[in-house]
Amino acid sequence: MNNAVSGFSKLSKEDKINWIASTYFSNPDHAVATIKQYWNSDSKLQQLHDEFIENTITNFYLPMGIAPNFLVNEKYFSIPMVIEESSVVAAAAKSAKYWSSRGGFKASVLSSEKIGQVHFIYKGDVKKLEDFFQKIKPKFFDATESITKNMQKRGGGILDITLQNKTQELANYFQLHVTFETKDSMGANFINSCLEQLAKTLKAEAQENSFFTEEEKNLQVVMSILSNYVPNCIVRAEVSCKVEELAEKNIENPQEFAEKFVQAVAIAEVEPYRAVTHNKGIMNGVDAVVLATGNDFRAVEAGVHAYASRNGKYSSLSHAKIENGIFTFWMEIPLALGTVGGLTSLHPLVKMALEILGKPSSHELMQLVAVTGLAQNFAALRSLTTTGIQEGHMKMHLNNILNQFQATKEERIAITKHFENNTVSHASVVELIENLRK
Repeated sequence: MNNAVSGFSKLSKEDKINWIASTYFSNPDHAVATIKQYWNSDSKLQQLHDEFIENTITNFYLPMGIAPNFLVNEKYFSIPMVIEESSVVAAAAKSAKYWSSRGGFKASVLSSEKIGQVHFIYKGDVKKLEDFFQKIKPKFFDATESITKNMQKRGGGILDITLQNKTQELANYFQLHVTFETKDSMGANFINSCLEQLAKTLKAEAQENSFFTEEEKNLQVVMSILSNYVPNCIVRAEVSCKVEELAEKNIENPQEFAEKFVQAVAIAEVEPYRAVTHNKGIMNGVDAVVLATGNDFRAVEAGVHAYASRNGKYSSLSHAKIENGIFTFWMEIPLALGTVGGLTSLHPLVKMALEILGKPSSHELMQLVAVTGLAQNFAALRSLTTTGIQEGHMKMHLNNILNQFQATKEERIAITKHFENNTVSHASVVELIENLRK
């Protein structure tokens, strides 16, 4: 295709599919059949999915699994996880079972403050702007009353508004820095609506301020938008036990294991190349639950990785120590999540996931997401410091390779038996399949 397409969004769904099939595939009929194969047979349910985004042609499936036996704050949970990567759910479940007999996970929300900003350019006397802000600050709350009224009834709303002078970083740049409490809602639409009203009020009041010059009156609002960096919306998750209680089949010397584990975390604290992979393992667990519960994993990822860099160098999100014979493994991460609004009330599987979790509040969901991330991190570090991570991962990956080559039932039995005592690799599996088929 060498030409742009015109009016694609205005085409019907059928016409979009036919255009895609005829433009990009040598066998258009097969392409159309594949696309339609993933449609839901319930037309109303399919329409619901079609309307989540624009230019929809089909549904893209990801597996939804369950990691059971999570003992969190003395209560058991089964955690729904949506992810395509082999071994993640199994690893989380294994960690959950391991810690369920060692006191379980402890989790708490340390704070739940969210942030939005009105970014604007002001060319003039800074002292006059500061005096002006203090004078009109109550009007900001009055102007947003109609937007915040229902949120205030639930105990949320705008917590504070401050004027930030950023002129040292960028000429004439200021912002209204606004903090929010959105309770069980993630709150993006609420926050952005408030910010846009604050921007209107700021501009209108500036025009009416008799102490400003004409240039000062015409301050320029550049944009009004929430921030996905929420360093004051923090949840803590941890596990701890006596060092000797760490013993299990692959941990014959618990003291040696604990010391090696702490050292592995310490490496991730100081070495960014390791920290990125270390934290990615945490996010395997975090993202999977965030997706299952209809939350925005991209916003969570952005905020978490910014938090990992908050001290000027990218570092581990989790930490470990041994004190007085007690092994402790913990992390604190920012999570802005919601259990009402968005997909939570629309997507049937999201509603089911929240039901499985016991219809949690946003604070409870923050805790469950965090412990899943910590469990995933523990599983990875336990493998890395004992048997190595590839043994279990490649055995899980074996199924994907067998599916790729459409292995028969008999071939699967023979191949699985062979790799009970042999190292799995893509090349070795392919070689065995080819030998079996000769």
